[in-house]
Amino acid sequence: MDNIVTIQNVSIDYPLRKYSLRAVTNLSMDIKRGKITALVGESGSGKTTPSSSLIRCISEPGVVSEGKIIFHEQTEDGVRDICVNDLSSKEINEFRWTKISMVFQAAQSALNPVMTIRQQLYETMVEHGSKLTKKEMEERCIELLGYVQLNPDLVLDAYPHELSGGMKQRVMIAFALLLDPQLVILDEPTTALDVITQSYIFNLLKKINEEKKISMLLMTHDISVVARFADYIGVMYGGRLMEYGSVEEVFEKRRHPYTEGLIGATPSIIGDISGMHPIEGSPPNLLHMPTGCVFHPRCQYCNELCKTEEPAAYVTESGCSSKCHLRRE
Repeated sequence: MDNIVTIQNVSIDYPLRKYSLRAVTNLSMDIKRGKITALVGESGSGKTTPSSSLIRCISEPGVVSEGKIIFHEQTEDGVRDICVNDLSSKEINEFRWTKISMVFQAAQSALNPVMTIRQQLYETMVEHGSKLTKKEMEERCIELLGYVQLNPDLVLDAYPHELSGGMKQRVMIAFALLLDPQLVILDEPTTALDVITQSYIFNLLKKINEEKKISMLLMTHDISVVARFADYIGVMYGGRLMEYGSVEEVFEKRRHPYTEGLIGATPSIIGDISGMHPIEGSPPNLLHMPTGCVFHPRCQYCNELCKTEEPAAYVTESGCSSKCHLRRE
């Protein structure tokens, strides 16, 4: 299937004064064009860091120390490959929002409290190389706010504190769509919102994906959301991609014990919760990673091989991959 981004053996380090912390290790995965791909895992599992690397927004002092990130731009003449690692400061600034944009985790923190929504929308377009006139920018803002079901007459001249959480999140979605990107990154887009608003936001995102054919990369710890909205899923643990494939196959096969644990710990409001089982233990300390498979201290299927040798990725004929010595079908 056509890919919009190819991540090739990417490792991300945080060089500190006395040591270097590796947050992501040898990550390889594809993001499918026109689909919603989700990265799931516990807090600290390594979801946000590789996603931020797609637009070179890793928190300081993080750096991509190994590997390549290739963006496959769709043009009128075909597909043009862009190596994100090699872009200059000027080029990456033009690349952001025109090719890949991002909806940040906390809308109340991402918006400037002393500027109106109109001022911030205008500034975003100008800073990222838009050539639109002021009248065209105004029309674009009105169009997008209407698309995310906000009243432009009320929202454009409002300050962030005058909007509800759900309204601010929809403003952030409008920001992400400003310059017609081909991929939108969604970092926990419904954090701190009530369940009704969360459902509304995800339905809106699904509508954008289907109508505008915009690819999406979603980071979340809520695996039930992934089951409902995503097409592909990557399961992260300890900075490693433990399992990847279509949502249907990953949920049905559950080839990695960590995937099985995440699904098994998800509550149901209509089913019997007696079968729920938490994953015992805690995520690994990135400064003192376990030997062998990083999940083995918490794995109920652990054997001696798991403790000494890190498993390689096992890829099925359908393209689903998992890192487990058991390779359970």
